[in-house]
Amino acid sequence: MTASPQNRGVQLGMPQLPAPDFPAEVRARLDADAAEVVARYPDSRSALLPLLHLCQSEEGYVSKTGIRFCAETLGLTTAEVTAVATFYTMYRRRPSGDYQVGVCTNTLCAVMGGDAIFEELKEHLGVGNNETTPDGKVTLEHIECNAACDYAPVVMVNWEFFDNQTPESAKAMVDDLLAGREVSPTRGAPLCTYRETARILAGFPDERAGAVEATGGAGPASLIGLRIARGEPPHTPIVHPRGESTTEGGE
Repeated sequence: MTASPQNRGVQLGMPQLPAPDFPAEVRARLDADAAEVVARYPDSRSALLPLLHLCQSEEGYVSKTGIRFCAETLGLTTAEVTAVATFYTMYRRRPSGDYQVGVCTNTLCAVMGGDAIFEELKEHLGVGNNETTPDGKVTLEHIECNAACDYAPVVMVNWEFFDNQTPESAKAMVDDLLAGREVSPTRGAPLCTYRETARILAGFPDERAGAVEATGGAGPASLIGLRIARGEPPHTPIVHPRGESTTEGGE
Protein backbone atom coordinates (compact mmCIF):
# COMPACT_ATOMS: atom_id res chain seq x y z
CA MET A 1 0.00 0.00 0.00
CA THR A 2 1.36 3.39 -0.93
CA ALA A 3 1.01 6.44 1.23
CA SER A 4 -1.26 9.21 0.08
CA PRO A 5 0.43 12.56 -0.64
CA GLN A 6 -0.81 14.06 2.60
CA ASN A 7 0.60 11.15 4.62
CA ARG A 8 4.07 11.03 3.09
CA GLY A 9 6.73 11.70 5.71
CA VAL A 10 4.31 11.07 8.60
CA GLN A 11 5.55 8.67 11.29
CA LEU A 12 3.02 5.84 11.64
CA GLY A 13 4.54 4.24 14.70
CA MET A 14 6.98 2.04 12.77
CA PRO A 15 10.17 1.19 14.70
CA GLN A 16 13.14 3.39 13.93
CA LEU A 17 16.48 2.02 12.80
CA PRO A 18 19.12 1.55 15.54
CA ALA A 19 20.97 4.72 16.47
CA PRO A 20 24.37 5.12 14.82
CA ASP A 21 27.46 4.36 16.85
CA PHE A 22 30.08 6.93 17.80
CA PRO A 23 32.97 7.31 15.31
CA ALA A 24 35.60 4.65 15.89
CA GLU A 25 38.15 6.94 17.56
CA VAL A 26 35.50 8.44 19.84
CA ARG A 27 34.12 5.01 20.72
CA ALA A 28 37.59 3.74 21.64
CA ARG A 29 38.18 6.70 23.93
CA LEU A 30 34.75 6.38 25.58
CA ASP A 31 35.20 2.62 26.00
CA ALA A 32 38.41 3.26 27.95
CA ASP A 33 36.75 5.89 30.13
CA ALA A 34 33.68 3.70 30.67
CA ALA A 35 35.82 0.75 31.75
CA GLU A 36 37.37 2.95 34.44
CA VAL A 37 33.92 4.04 35.64
CA VAL A 38 32.36 0.56 35.63
CA ALA A 39 35.30 -0.83 37.62
CA ARG A 40 34.25 1.31 40.60
CA TYR A 41 31.00 -0.63 41.11
CA PRO A 42 30.31 -4.22 42.20
CA ASP A 43 27.32 -4.31 39.82
CA SER A 44 27.99 -2.81 36.41
CA ARG A 45 24.48 -1.41 35.98
CA SER A 46 25.15 0.88 38.95
CA ALA A 47 27.48 2.81 36.65
CA LEU A 48 24.63 4.05 34.45
CA LEU A 49 24.34 7.52 35.99
CA PRO A 50 28.03 8.44 35.57
CA LEU A 51 28.06 6.90 32.09
CA LEU A 52 25.19 9.18 31.07
CA HIS A 53 27.26 12.12 32.30
CA LEU A 54 30.19 10.76 30.30
CA CYS A 55 28.05 10.80 27.16
CA GLN A 56 27.04 14.38 27.91
CA SER A 57 30.69 15.34 28.21
CA GLU A 58 31.15 14.14 24.64
CA GLU A 59 28.06 15.55 22.92
CA GLY A 60 26.65 18.07 25.38
CA TYR A 61 23.48 16.02 25.81
CA VAL A 62 22.33 12.39 25.89
CA SER A 63 21.66 11.45 22.29
CA LYS A 64 20.27 8.18 20.96
CA THR A 65 23.86 7.24 20.19
CA GLY A 66 24.76 7.89 23.84
CA ILE A 67 21.85 5.74 25.00
CA ARG A 68 23.02 2.95 22.69
CA PHE A 69 26.55 3.25 24.08
CA CYS A 70 25.37 2.99 27.70
CA ALA A 71 23.10 0.04 26.90
CA GLU A 72 25.83 -1.90 25.09
CA THR A 73 28.43 -1.13 27.75
CA LEU A 74 26.24 -2.24 30.66
CA GLY A 75 24.23 -5.02 29.04
CA LEU A 76 20.96 -3.10 29.37
CA THR A 77 18.19 -2.42 26.90
CA THR A 78 17.90 1.03 25.36
CA ALA A 79 14.47 1.25 27.02
CA GLU A 80 16.05 0.80 30.45
CA VAL A 81 18.66 3.47 29.74
CA THR A 82 16.04 5.85 28.33
CA ALA A 83 13.88 5.41 31.44
CA VAL A 84 16.74 6.70 33.60
CA ALA A 85 17.87 9.44 31.22
CA THR A 86 14.35 10.88 31.05
CA PHE A 87 13.78 10.69 34.82
CA TYR A 88 16.62 12.98 35.91
CA THR A 89 16.57 16.60 34.77
CA MET A 90 20.38 16.83 34.79
CA TYR A 91 20.43 14.75 31.61
CA ARG A 92 19.67 16.80 28.50
CA ARG A 93 17.79 15.16 25.66
CA ARG A 94 18.65 17.74 23.04
CA PRO A 95 21.66 19.95 22.28
CA SER A 96 22.13 22.76 24.80
CA GLY A 97 24.46 25.65 25.47
CA ASP A 98 27.93 25.85 26.91
CA TYR A 99 26.37 27.35 30.04
CA GLN A 100 23.18 26.08 31.66
CA VAL A 101 21.66 29.07 33.46
CA GLY A 102 19.10 27.77 35.93
CA VAL A 103 16.88 30.11 37.91
CA CYS A 104 15.36 28.62 41.04
CA THR A 105 11.62 29.24 40.97
CA ASN A 106 10.75 27.11 43.97
CA THR A 107 8.76 28.72 46.77
CA LEU A 108 11.27 30.82 48.70
CA CYS A 109 13.38 31.85 45.73
CA ALA A 110 10.23 32.70 43.80
CA VAL A 111 8.92 34.89 46.63
CA MET A 112 12.31 36.58 46.98
CA GLY A 113 12.44 37.44 43.28
CA GLY A 114 13.24 34.26 41.36
CA ASP A 115 10.12 34.50 39.22
CA ALA A 116 10.99 38.08 38.26
CA ILE A 117 14.58 37.07 37.42
CA PHE A 118 13.38 34.23 35.21
CA GLU A 119 10.89 36.39 33.32
CA GLU A 120 13.43 39.16 32.74
CA LEU A 121 16.10 36.71 31.58
CA LYS A 122 13.69 35.18 29.08
CA GLU A 123 13.02 38.60 27.61
CA HIS A 124 16.66 39.69 27.82
CA LEU A 125 17.99 36.56 26.08
CA GLY A 126 15.06 36.15 23.72
CA VAL A 127 14.54 32.50 24.67
CA GLY A 128 11.99 30.46 26.59
CA ASN A 129 12.40 27.75 29.17
CA ASN A 130 14.92 25.09 28.08
CA GLU A 131 15.83 27.10 25.01
CA THR A 132 19.30 28.14 23.87
CA THR A 133 20.59 31.42 22.51
CA PRO A 134 21.36 31.37 18.76
CA ASP A 135 25.12 31.41 19.38
CA GLY A 136 24.85 28.19 21.42
CA LYS A 137 26.34 29.72 24.54
CA VAL A 138 23.49 29.94 27.07
CA THR A 139 20.55 27.65 27.79
CA LEU A 140 17.95 29.08 30.18
CA GLU A 141 15.77 26.97 32.43
CA HIS A 142 13.84 27.22 35.65
CA ILE A 143 14.94 24.73 38.28
CA GLU A 144 13.68 23.34 41.54
CA CYS A 145 15.24 23.85 44.97
CA ASN A 146 19.02 23.57 45.10
CA ALA A 147 19.29 23.69 48.90
CA ALA A 148 20.47 27.30 49.00
CA CYS A 149 17.33 28.90 50.42
CA ASP A 150 19.34 31.07 52.80
CA TYR A 151 20.80 32.82 49.73
CA ALA A 152 17.55 33.28 47.85
CA PRO A 153 17.01 34.03 45.08
CA VAL A 154 19.64 31.74 43.60
CA VAL A 155 20.77 31.28 40.01
CA MET A 156 23.01 28.36 39.04
CA VAL A 157 25.37 28.19 36.07
CA ASN A 158 26.52 24.66 35.29
CA TRP A 159 25.56 23.82 38.89
CA GLU A 160 27.71 26.52 40.49
CA PHE A 161 25.99 28.99 42.84
CA PHE A 162 25.22 32.62 42.15
CA ASP A 163 23.60 33.78 45.39
CA ASN A 164 21.35 36.72 46.28
CA GLN A 165 20.64 37.61 42.69
CA THR A 166 18.53 40.41 41.24
CA PRO A 167 17.23 40.79 37.70
CA GLU A 168 19.99 43.32 37.05
CA SER A 169 22.83 41.16 38.40
CA ALA A 170 21.52 38.09 36.55
CA LYS A 171 21.31 39.98 33.26
CA ALA A 172 24.83 41.33 33.73
CA MET A 173 26.06 37.81 34.42
CA VAL A 174 24.55 36.30 31.25
CA ASP A 175 25.87 39.24 29.23
CA ASP A 176 29.36 38.38 30.47
CA LEU A 177 28.85 34.73 29.51
CA LEU A 178 27.71 35.72 26.03
CA ALA A 179 30.67 38.06 25.61
CA GLY A 180 33.18 35.45 26.77
CA ARG A 181 34.20 37.40 29.84
CA GLU A 182 35.25 35.65 33.05
CA VAL A 183 32.37 34.96 35.41
CA SER A 184 32.96 33.84 39.00
CA PRO A 185 30.38 32.04 41.15
CA THR A 186 29.51 33.43 44.56
CA ARG A 187 31.03 30.30 46.07
CA GLY A 188 32.44 27.12 44.67
CA ALA A 189 34.81 26.21 41.89
CA PRO A 190 35.43 28.46 38.88
CA LEU A 191 33.07 27.98 35.96
CA CYS A 192 33.81 25.55 33.18
CA THR A 193 31.71 24.56 30.20
CA TYR A 194 28.76 22.22 30.49
CA ARG A 195 30.66 19.40 28.80
CA GLU A 196 33.58 19.85 31.18
CA THR A 197 31.17 19.86 34.11
CA ALA A 198 29.60 16.65 32.84
CA ARG A 199 32.97 14.90 32.79
CA ILE A 200 33.58 15.91 36.40
CA LEU A 201 30.13 14.58 37.33
CA ALA A 202 31.06 11.33 35.62
CA GLY A 203 33.71 10.95 38.30
CA PHE A 204 36.85 12.18 36.61
CA PRO A 205 39.09 14.65 38.46
CA ASP A 206 38.89 18.37 37.88
CA GLU A 207 42.45 19.02 36.76
CA ARG A 208 42.23 22.82 36.63
CA ALA A 209 44.74 24.49 38.92
CA GLY A 210 43.09 25.49 42.22
CA ALA A 211 39.62 24.31 41.23
CA VAL A 212 39.30 21.63 43.90
CA GLU A 213 40.56 23.91 46.65
CA ALA A 214 38.07 26.58 45.58
CA THR A 215 35.09 24.27 45.87
CA GLY A 216 34.48 25.23 49.49
CA GLY A 217 31.38 24.31 51.46
CA ALA A 218 28.39 25.87 53.11
CA GLY A 219 28.48 29.62 53.58
CA PRO A 220 28.02 31.46 56.88
CA ALA A 221 24.29 31.91 56.35
CA SER A 222 23.94 28.13 56.25
CA LEU A 223 26.02 27.57 59.38
CA ILE A 224 24.75 30.26 61.75
CA GLY A 225 22.09 27.97 63.27
CA LEU A 226 24.71 25.32 64.01
CA ARG A 227 26.93 27.87 65.71
CA ILE A 228 24.09 29.16 67.85
CA ALA A 229 23.26 25.57 68.84
CA ARG A 230 26.88 25.08 69.89
CA GLY A 231 26.70 28.13 72.11
CA GLU A 232 29.27 30.06 70.14
CA PRO A 233 29.34 33.86 70.51
CA PRO A 234 26.74 35.67 68.41
CA HIS A 235 27.86 37.09 65.12
CA THR A 236 26.95 40.34 63.52
CA PRO A 237 24.22 40.06 60.87
CA ILE A 238 25.40 38.15 57.83
CA VAL A 239 22.62 39.13 55.46
CA HIS A 240 23.82 42.14 53.52
CA PRO A 241 22.45 44.12 50.62
CA ARG A 242 22.80 42.13 47.43
CA GLY A 243 26.00 42.73 45.61
CA GLU A 244 28.01 43.43 48.76
CA SER A 245 30.46 40.83 49.95
CA THR A 246 31.38 40.06 53.54
CA THR A 247 33.74 37.78 55.39
CA GLU A 248 32.54 34.86 57.45
CA GLY A 249 31.89 36.62 60.82
CA GLY A 250 30.27 39.61 59.26
CA GLU A 251 33.45 41.65 59.48
